[in-house]
Amino acid sequence: MPVKKTIAKRIRQAEKARIRNKHYNSLMKTAIKKAMATEDAENATALGRSAIVIIDKVAAYGIIHKNKAANQKSRVAKHMATFS
Repeated sequence: MPVKKTIAKRIRQAEKARIRNKHYNSLMKTAIKKAMATEDAENATALGRSAIVIIDKVAAYGIIHKNKAANQKSRVAKHMATFS
């Protein structure tokens, strides 16, 4: 157990942040996988757009870097473009 109360508090805060970040990362990865797995044009567009919205939210929260968000969005958009 930490000696100082501030250290104990930082440990508690870090654990909460880790769980929160893990949730949003999982949400994002699932949305991307669903968007990339679809082979139907209508579903690809709908799932792709929802995945892009989620990626933007996760990047806005600071959980992933903006460049990683751009790369992921590009991947999804590229997949969506194959149906056009």
